[in-house]
Amino acid sequence: MTNAIGRPSRVATRIAARTAAERRRPDYTAEVSALIDAARHIIETTGTAGKARVADIVAAAGLSNDAFYRHFPSKDALVAALIEDGAERVAAAIARRMAAEPSAEGRIRVWVEGTLAQTDASQAASTAAVLWNSSTLNSSIPTGDHAAKIPLARLLHEPFASLGSTTPELDAELVTHAVFGRVGGHLRAGTRVTPGEKERLLRFCLSTPLDGRQQA
Repeated sequence: MTNAIGRPSRVATRIAARTAAERRRPDYTAEVSALIDAARHIIETTGTAGKARVADIVAAAGLSNDAFYRHFPSKDALVAALIEDGAERVAAAIARRMAAEPSAEGRIRVWVEGTLAQTDASQAASTAAVLWNSSTLNSSIPTGDHAAKIPLARLLHEPFASLGSTTPELDAELVTHAVFGRVGGHLRAGTRVTPGEKERLLRFCLSTPLDGRQQA
């Protein structure tokens, strides 16, 4: 998977580096990127009408089953990589918008709006299709879910600290879990966030660092 300026994503680079270290070969980045790109294309094209097969993914990537299992022990592992890669791309886009906001409150609002945008019609179908292909979709912690939260939670550390939170990392993690929970619920139900719900979640996110300051 390549990013917006043509370089391999951090997820693809990390997985390729791990395989290279295990097998003492210099670079597998192109191979991993081809598998991630092929999986994303097949999953987005198929939607929730059916689940992508490893055979289809390797054929679309122009690789072999051996190449697939060299990097991913299962299809769930590949889906986890897709979720993590998608989260990093979303976080990067939100970070650019947050940087333009002068106030901590404004940066938090941008974060809430950007995170909840995953339930918009333009993005929900793609995200739901990726989750549909995970066998742990209905578990309490879906494959790739924890890693997906990390880059988004990190964006809240600075604005929460600016508002006086004495535990900005913890507050960011709690808020991210809560908002992701709502996003996941809407994706599973095929529903969208209402304006009222968005405002309620924003008030919750803004009040969390203030609560931390009061308890210090």
